[in-house]
Amino acid sequence: MPAMQAKGSVMSPRRQVTYSRRPNHAARSAHARGDRMFRTYDTSYIQPKRSNVPHYVFLAVLALLGIGILWFVGSSVASCVSPKVELLAEGQQATITVNEGASANTVGSALVDAKLVGSSKEFTERVKDLDAGSDLRPGTYTFAGGATVDDIISALRNGPVSDAVLTIPEGYRLTEIASAVESATSGRISADSFKQAASDASVYAGDYGFLKSAGTNSLEGFLFPKTYDVAADATADSLIRAMLTQFQTETAGLDWSYPESQGLSVYDTVNLASIVEKESSGDETVRAQVAAVFYNRLTTKGEPSNGYLQSDATTAYEVGHDPSADEVHANSPYSTYTNAGLPPTPICSPSIECLQAVCSPNKDALGKYYFFYFQNDKYTFSETYDEHKAAFS
Repeated sequence: MPAMQAKGSVMSPRRQVTYSRRPNHAARSAHARGDRMFRTYDTSYIQPKRSNVPHYVFLAVLALLGIGILWFVGSSVASCVSPKVELLAEGQQATITVNEGASANTVGSALVDAKLVGSSKEFTERVKDLDAGSDLRPGTYTFAGGATVDDIISALRNGPVSDAVLTIPEGYRLTEIASAVESATSGRISADSFKQAASDASVYAGDYGFLKSAGTNSLEGFLFPKTYDVAADATADSLIRAMLTQFQTETAGLDWSYPESQGLSVYDTVNLASIVEKESSGDETVRAQVAAVFYNRLTTKGEPSNGYLQSDATTAYEVGHDPSADEVHANSPYSTYTNAGLPPTPICSPSIECLQAVCSPNKDALGKYYFFYFQNDKYTFSETYDEHKAAFS
């Protein structure tokens, strides 16, 4: 019997919907079977979970904008309050040296140090505007105070104005270099004034760190052998700086670890290289073997060398000619027959090849050869003194 309904009320049919409002095949089948275990629910009130990612992205964008604004304001303020660089006054001059391959940034820094431009950026941006980055030529330049950036760039593109050319051969002594300077400048820079300017390495040690171990000795050995353009207004100081800068450039790639392991400073290494320069030929292998012989003799406290180099070249430096047997055995500072160890100073300006030989001596000759004899550029290396005597007898 049908259930009784309350009078005056009407029961509305019960509404059933599926999760998606679109019953799938399984749902329809279940309904058709009257499967009461299959439930459908009204989920229309359920809202999908919202992601916080857009919120975080928005905050990140705001943060970046804030940082950018702060940086811009800070930079503007800094540029307004930064102290103005005091440039070189008109009538004053400054000299800079541009090395081979130097970048615009490097040149710009040198110009700032010389007080010729207010900032490196000012120079580099103008170089970029003029597309002159690859046109800056190496050399020594002298600029007057008041020169514009464009004037400076033009001069650097044209190259140094040379009044003469100075060639320093490998193996030249300081006295020979000074004479060559006097000749190249037609006497404007005398040999004596150049030697005086080069007499104390400590004057330049502040700008050239490799001179620190030279003390107050002269610059003998460090005036790099090369051909230099001599400007019409060149001075002894500017030429010396050009040679020291060239030494710095040429030796930048050397590995000094081996001489350091033998207790040699940079000054000692140049000293030994100057002896190798005078005692070896132009052959790379011979140079490295000669360097090894001198290392063996220098570091052996007992027989057969007792620490004596026994190089005729060191005495020749002192007496100014090929020495006699009496002269090499004389009791003088540069006699390496009567004094163990290195001579007081280098004896010439060594080539980069001889510096390389001292930094990397022949490994097979190390600890083996103590003597060598050469005639007509033919070298004979010996382990014992008897072998050595047989080589030239």
